[in-house]
Amino acid sequence: MTQIQERLKALPGVDRVLQEELIMKLAEEFPQTLITEAIQQVVSALRQQLLASEGSVTEQQLQAASVAAVATELCRRTARPSLQAVINATGTLLHTNLGRAPLADQALQAIHDTALGYSNLELTLESGKRGHRFDHVEPLLCRLTGAEAALVVNNNAGAVLLALTALGKGREAIVSRGELVEIGGAFRIPDVMEAGGLKLKEVGSSNRTHLRDYQQAITEETAMLVKVHTSNYRIVGFTAEVPARELVPLGKEHGLIVLEDLGSGMLFDLSGYGLPQEPTVTETVAAGVDVITFSGDKLLGGPQAGIIVGRKDLLEKIKHHPLARALRIDKLTLAALEATLRLYLDRKQALTQVPLLRMLDAEATGSEQRCKQLLERLQGKVAAELEMISDVARVGGGAMPLTELPDCALAIRPARLTLEQLSYRLRTGTPSVMGRLQDERFLLNLRAVTDGQMDGLTTALQTVLVIN
Repeated sequence: MTQIQERLKALPGVDRVLQEELIMKLAEEFPQTLITEAIQQVVSALRQQLLASEGSVTEQQLQAASVAAVATELCRRTARPSLQAVINATGTLLHTNLGRAPLADQALQAIHDTALGYSNLELTLESGKRGHRFDHVEPLLCRLTGAEAALVVNNNAGAVLLALTALGKGREAIVSRGELVEIGGAFRIPDVMEAGGLKLKEVGSSNRTHLRDYQQAITEETAMLVKVHTSNYRIVGFTAEVPARELVPLGKEHGLIVLEDLGSGMLFDLSGYGLPQEPTVTETVAAGVDVITFSGDKLLGGPQAGIIVGRKDLLEKIKHHPLARALRIDKLTLAALEATLRLYLDRKQALTQVPLLRMLDAEATGSEQRCKQLLERLQGKVAAELEMISDVARVGGGAMPLTELPDCALAIRPARLTLEQLSYRLRTGTPSVMGRLQDERFLLNLRAVTDGQMDGLTTALQTVLVIN
């Protein structure tokens, strides 16, 4: 116990560490309060280690210079923004954990211009009177989808909740049992319906639902027939479902609203890029579906948003529901969404300017060429075995989970690190790099990596896989 007390006395005081040259230089970059707190944390951690185990702290660690070095690193980590840019080399284009769709240059410029000062967010410039924020995108959405009216909220879960609450609260909604899914973030369709005040009526079985199931379930309490995109969940084999277009006549016959959550919400057919053919928003509107919801940050390739389009009379009810204000979109997201939607006015422009759409075309993206380039840059210059292999990219973000986009990847077997160590160091480095572990190799798929990120990716790999 005496020896521990002696070592505790050897701990340098904060004032002593503040006199170290390393700390004095640090004061040129960071506030004194931040530096002092970092030193206090390091000293406190050493004290706890000494009390817990006599041999866990070396004499070197008790030196003021060592404490200063650790405090400096801690200070830099603390000052670093929590939300950071990441190089996505996972092969998943709409990676939910990495923020889904990257934005087009036009959307980024719109965000910058809107954030720089004031804007006519809720002001009609012609009349000088108050307007509505969704007026900036409603005409565009109606033109692109053929819908009578449109509304935008903060995300698609909010769009579904708002539409269900405004149109069916206190009554029944009929939905196929096979569509009562849970997706990312424990988002469950039954829970959303319950939160919206609807009485859920399940029909069919988990793998097969027929039109007669909906017909037989309709009562005087029924308000709507609901179709839900199943996101990452798929049943294959002996299955059957009723397309929304077949529910429309049934809805009209009984005076019921037909609502469909399209999930990703494609504005035009992308099957030519290897994606399965799914109804576009325009086709769904043309089929007569009354209310349609979809995401802004999935296959649309824009910012996070929940988009509602459909019949004007129903959209008016939704717009004037109190929940609409709680879920409303902010001005920066609105600016990005408008800029993205304007690109869709010209199909060719959208395919070349919207990053997500460009990534769907492997040749246009240059994924293979970048992979070869990275291999050439690293070959013989890093402590690792490198190989270019065949790979597949995936859409991600809950869209088309079974779709595989043929691609290639750089496979790495580090010589001096474990795969977990390599993954951790790349993930926590600057820039942060995300790949994936597969078949006892670390894979880098460059489908979602831009030309402008190649130098940073090369440097990160050379730093972590240094030979000497």
